[in-house]
Amino acid sequence: MAELLDFELVSPERRLAKAKVAMVVVPGAEGDFGVLPGHSPMMSTIRPGAIAIFETDGGPATMRFFIEGGFAEVTETGLTILAEKATPVAEIDLAAVASQLAAARTAGDDAAIARLEAMQAAATN
Repeated sequence: MAELLDFELVSPERRLAKAKVAMVVVPGAEGDFGVLPGHSPMMSTIRPGAIAIFETDGGPATMRFFIEGGFAEVTETGLTILAEKATPVAEIDLAAVASQLAAARTAGDDAAIARLEAMQAAATN
């Protein structure tokens, strides 16, 4: 059996995921990065985007969450993501996002525009 990584995703409201996984791809502030078992310890801030969780080597992503920001901590044994807000990608309402995006563009709210565009991209990819 292949070595697995301890993964935990926590938001202020609740723990959203805890599992042993093969890999997690994280939208770090400096760019996307993948965490595999044995990864060097590090910390990173997270930009708005989707994390992809792979439970098996070479298989498709089994879980995807849209993260609005937060921190990722990689240790010798695993990855913990402390998310400001996290939503399963399958639960994103594209019509609501489009409406909010139009309002943000009208208001000139650049931060909201970037977050909503990232959410829209996560839900359609």
